Amino acid sequence: MPRPRPAARSPRSDRRPAAPVTLGIDLGATKVVAGLVDAGGRILRHSGRHLHANDGPGGVIRTVARATRTLLGDEVPSGLRVGIAVAAQVDPRTGTVVHAPNLGWRDVPLARRLSEELRRPVTVINDARAATLAEWRYGAGRGASDLFLLSLGTGVGGSAVVDGRLLEGGTHALGEVGHLTIVVGGRRCHCPNWGCLEAYCGGWAIGERAQESVRIDPEGGAALVARAGGTAGAISAQTVFQTYRAGDPLAGRIVRETERFLADGVVGIVNAFNPAVLVLAGGLVAGMPEFLPVIESAVRARCQPSAAQVRVVRAELGEDAALVGAGIVARAVLRRRRSGST
Repeated sequence: MPRPRPAARSPRSDRRPAAPVTLGIDLGATKVVAGLVDAGGRILRHSGRHLHANDGPGGVIRTVARATRTLLGDEVPSGLRVGIAVAAQVDPRTGTVVHAPNLGWRDVPLARRLSEELRRPVTVINDARAATLAEWRYGAGRGASDLFLLSLGTGVGGSAVVDGRLLEGGTHALGEVGHLTIVVGGRRCHCPNWGCLEAYCGGWAIGERAQESVRIDPEGGAALVARAGGTAGAISAQTVFQTYRAGDPLAGRIVRETERFLADGVVGIVNAFNPAVLVLAGGLVAGMPEFLPVIESAVRARCQPSAAQVRVVRAELGEDAALVGAGIVARAVLRRRRSGST
């Protein structure tokens, strides 16, 4: 069952969907959300958050289908086209998920399989690229010709707009900054590398680091274990943040370490991409808005002088940015096909 939604954080309307609307879906490492998106980037109807068990492509795709049926009911707009943003490297030409480290997928023909399930055409896009597109068009990056969006959630991703163009890369994977090495010979990541930014600052990694700290210091980790329901293996990033806010020293140490790793990574990203605007997005930013001033301070003090002028902002569309971006991409494909272009 979907969990109740918090207060709206992105453009919404209670009006009946106006044609043509598109269906945007955000598929993450643990959740699925869907919404009907109009031509102005507004979410007209929202599915709420559905959790999936990460039980392989078949099980996850069935959860996606349930979320969309909850949203649509018996009212399916004529000619509805679907866009799905997924935490993965994707081939948008074929709709294939090439590699989704946190889902454990390789070479999954997501567009074809979801299209068969929904009986609608489906377009696939990387979730960070979708969020970047949405924030650039309708959110914190409006009017910027050069921006970088850093997505901090279960994983760490990113995407760049340079000179007014959303960049793709040679194999459509540009912006995978979560897999930049920040610690030589460091922690094993879910990708083939060690020492990645994600292996220290992704939600899964923060939870793992906390669990390890509790095993080393059971007495010091008592508050974290209690907050996780008495099981050290259930400690998550959210557990760490909640226990930190209650004043626990061990949780505070983990948060301070995470801030240092995050600052190291962001300084390199800003120096490399030289954006005018750095947009911070994702569930970890929503859960720990304190990260924003830490990042901004590091950028001002440690980046090259020209890069240090970047404006650091929080995403305006919140956790719905990727959903909106998926709807935008679906509309662009629909428009091209109606005009007869390839």
